[in-house]
Amino acid sequence: MSKRIYLLNGPNLNLLGQRQTETYGYETLDDVTQNCEKIAGLHGMTVKSFQSNSEGQLIDWIHEARHNADAIIINPGAYSHTSIALLDALNAFDGIIIEVHISNIHKREEFRHHSFISLRSDGVILGLGTHGYGLAVEAVHKLL
Repeated sequence: MSKRIYLLNGPNLNLLGQRQTETYGYETLDDVTQNCEKIAGLHGMTVKSFQSNSEGQLIDWIHEARHNADAIIINPGAYSHTSIALLDALNAFDGIIIEVHISNIHKREEFRHHSFISLRSDGVILGLGTHGYGLAVEAVHKLL
């Protein structure tokens, strides 16, 4: 049975390629998902991709992942810096968790320097643009 990755993207990531392209680039979320699926396929893994601007919906998907996924790759967006609820949900997940940020959050506003999600993450990839998602898939492969 192939290993399954849940790819979770938080608020405003549906606007990739359209919003603040100087920070986030021109690739769309569909481009990111297709690249992750391609890389995962090379390793006999599958990716199920989700995006929501709602914290509660992200939590529901994390709960679902407890029974349906071996790993979560998550870009929680701004919820990284505010959501203890996402952290609590991730703490109930027994698989691998890789946190991804397109920008380097440590080179941005000070309030972005802390991520609650990092407290549970097995690895954090940041500042490498959308390329970081593919690296996260590779990391999941190595860690599984």
